[in-house]
Amino acid sequence: MPDLERLHLEDALEDSPQTRHLLMVFEKDAMQLKKFTTNMHNCCQRIMSAQNELCAATQSLAQQLRAYEIQKFPLESEDSILTSTLKQFSSYLDDISSIQQVLAQQYSESMMYPLNKFLQADLEEISTMHEMFQMATQEHEQALMRYMKMPRKKEDKTKMEANEELANMRKKFHQTALHYYSALNSLQYKRKCQLLEPVLGFLHAQRAFYPMGQDAVCKPEVEDFLANIAASVQGVHSELATETQKTVELIDNIEQQSSHLYHAEPPIDMPFIPPNTSLAQKAGYLMCRSRQALLATKWERLYFFTQGGNLMSQSKDEVAGKLVLDLNEDGVLAEPADSEDRRFTFQISSTAGKKSHIKPQRTVVLQAENLRERDEWIASINNIVRDGGYVKDKPQAKKKESVGGASNSSASPGLQSPTSESRSVVPSTTTTPVEGLNLDTPIQFDMVSHGEGGPSLTPLTAPPKRINPFDQSGTDLVDTAFDNAAFSQKFTVRFLGSMEVKKDRGEQMVHATIRQIMAARAIHNVFKMTESTMSVTSEGIRLIDPATNTVRVEFALQDVSFWAAHPENNRLLGFITRNRTSNSVGAKVESGSPTPSFACHVFETNSTSEDICQAIKQATTIAFQAIMNRKKGQNPQSAQENKPAPVLSDKSTLLEAINQLDDLDDSAEDLPISPDGRFLLLSNTESDLPSPTTPTSPAAIALGDQGDGAEATAEGGDSESEA
Repeated sequence: MPDLERLHLEDALEDSPQTRHLLMVFEKDAMQLKKFTTNMHNCCQRIMSAQNELCAATQSLAQQLRAYEIQKFPLESEDSILTSTLKQFSSYLDDISSIQQVLAQQYSESMMYPLNKFLQADLEEISTMHEMFQMATQEHEQALMRYMKMPRKKEDKTKMEANEELANMRKKFHQTALHYYSALNSLQYKRKCQLLEPVLGFLHAQRAFYPMGQDAVCKPEVEDFLANIAASVQGVHSELATETQKTVELIDNIEQQSSHLYHAEPPIDMPFIPPNTSLAQKAGYLMCRSRQALLATKWERLYFFTQGGNLMSQSKDEVAGKLVLDLNEDGVLAEPADSEDRRFTFQISSTAGKKSHIKPQRTVVLQAENLRERDEWIASINNIVRDGGYVKDKPQAKKKESVGGASNSSASPGLQSPTSESRSVVPSTTTTPVEGLNLDTPIQFDMVSHGEGGPSLTPLTAPPKRINPFDQSGTDLVDTAFDNAAFSQKFTVRFLGSMEVKKDRGEQMVHATIRQIMAARAIHNVFKMTESTMSVTSEGIRLIDPATNTVRVEFALQDVSFWAAHPENNRLLGFITRNRTSNSVGAKVESGSPTPSFACHVFETNSTSEDICQAIKQATTIAFQAIMNRKKGQNPQSAQENKPAPVLSDKSTLLEAINQLDDLDDSAEDLPISPDGRFLLLSNTESDLPSPTTPTSPAAIALGDQGDGAEATAEGGDSESEA
C-alpha cells in the first residue's frame, strides 16, 4: 500500500532526530491500536459469554419445563394438557439450544481466535521489541561514551577493546532497530486485516445460524403447534377477562349485601333484621371471659363454632379447634348474662354431666358484637341441647330449614371456604361410596383434647356420644403388661386423623379412609400433626409423647383388627381398632345391646410404613404362639425346646398354623376363636379366653372368610390377606 507511512530501514543506523521523531509517532499509534484492540476483545468476549449463557439458560428452561410433570401439584391432574404442552415446548427448546451451542462454537473459532492472535502475537511483540530497542539504545550510547572518553596516552590495546565494544553495541542496536522498524511497518498492514476478521467471522456465524434456526423452528408441525397454542392462550385470556368481570360484579354484590355487617351495632337508619332463632348450627367470633390470678378476668377474642353436639373454640394462631363444652350433657343452658359490666353478654352453664363429680358446675361467659348475634347464639345452643345434638351411632336429627336471611356466621364450620380456619373435627368430604366407609361420621384431626382445666396427657375422656377417635378413658391406659412384653419395636409417627368405619377389616376401606382424611386436611387447611413414638409390642400398640415420655393412648392387641400401608405413599399407614363398649371381651352380649364400633387411625411415619406393618405382624405372631403354648400347658421356653412354633408367613394362614400343631389334643373349638370363626382372641391371662359357646367381640386377629374355611394372615398390607 503506497499511501501508508513507513519507517525507512536505511536510516535506522544513523538514528537521526527526524527518524526518532517519526519513530515516536509510530510507537504512539501502536499503543493506541493495542488499547483499541483490547476494548474490542472485551466486547467480543461479552458476546461470546452472552451466547454461552443463552445456551445454558435455554437448556435450563427446557429442564424446568420438563420438571413440571414431576412436581405433583395438588390441583393439577396427571394427564393435564398443560403438562404435555410444556413437554413439547421443552423438546423444541432443546433443538434451539443445540443450534445456539453451534453458534457459540463458531464465535470462538471465527471471532475470538483472530483477536487473541493479534493481541498476543503482534501487539505484545511490539511491546517486547520496544523494550529491547530502548535497552540497545542505552547500551550503544554507553559504549560510545566510553570510547569517546578514551585519552590519547592510553594503550593501543585498551583503545582497540573500546572500539570493539562500540562496534558490537552498534551492531546490536542496528539489528534491533531494523527488526523494530519492520515490525512497526508491518503493523500498519496487519491492522487492516486483523480488525476486520473478527467482525467478518461474527457475521458469517450469524448467517449460518439463521438458516439452521429456520430449519429447526419453521417446520410445518411447529407452526401448527404454535398456532394451536396461541389460539388456546387467547381463549384462556378471554375466559380470564370474563371471570374477572364476574369477580368484580360479585365483589360489588358482596359489598352491598355485607354493608349491614360493617357496623357491630346497626345504626338507627338501617332496617331492622330480626334474629334467626331456628338455627341448628352457629359459627363466628366471640369475646370469651377467662379467670386469671386472684379475681382478675381477661377477655379474649376467639372463633367459636358448634360441631357434632360440641361447642368448639379456636384462636387465630391455632390450626385446629379445641373443645369448650359438651352440649349433650344434661343441664346445659344458654341465657343472657346481664350481671356483667359489658353489653351483649350471655353465658352457657352446665350444672350436671359426666364430670360432675370433678367440677359440679361449668359456666362459660361470652360476648357478642350486637343483640341479634347474642340472641342467635343463645337460640342455636338451646336448639342443639333440646334436639339432642350429635350422638355417636345415631344420626343427627334433621332441623327445619332456616326462615329468613341468616347471617354469614351461622354457617357450619365444615362448609367454610378453604381460607377459613381449620377444624379439629370436620365432616367427611369424600363423595364416592366405599364399602365399610362411613361418610356421615366426622373426622378427628387432633389426638388429645384440651378440654377443661388445661391440657391432658391421656386421650379424650368422653361418653360414647362424644366425638373421640380412640374412645378411651384414663383408666383404660393402665396396663403393666406392655412394659414386660416379649417383643417391642418403636417408630416415630405423626397422627393425621381418625374416623369411624362400619367394618373391622378391608384393605380398600383403609386406603379410602387415608384418602378421605388427607383430602379433608387439604380442604380445611389442617397442617398441624401430633408427633408420637409408636411402641409396637406383643401386648399391643402404645403411643408415647416423645417430650414427656408419657403414654398418650394404647391399644391392646385384641383391639387391633386390621392394618395396611398406603399403596402409593410408603410413609402412610392406617390400622382399624375396636372401640370398647360396655360389653367387654368374653362377656355375654345380651339381645339388643350395642354392637362394637370400629375406627380407622391414619399415621405418617419417618421410616417406611411396611416396617410398622411387619412389626405388628411379628407381634401378632408372638402373641399367637404364646396362646398356643398356654393351650398346650407349656411355658414359652419349654415349647421352643420341644418343637418350633409355626411361623405365620404371608402365604400361611392362622388356621393352617393351628393345624400344624399336631401334638395339640384340643379341638379347634377350644381355641380362643369367636363363634363365627372370624376373630382370634389374644389375651394376657387365661381367664380372658372365652368359652366356645360364649359370644365375643372382635379381637386382635380377624380371620377373613375365603371359600369354605376362615383364614387370615398376619400381614395387614397384603391386598389378598387381612390381619
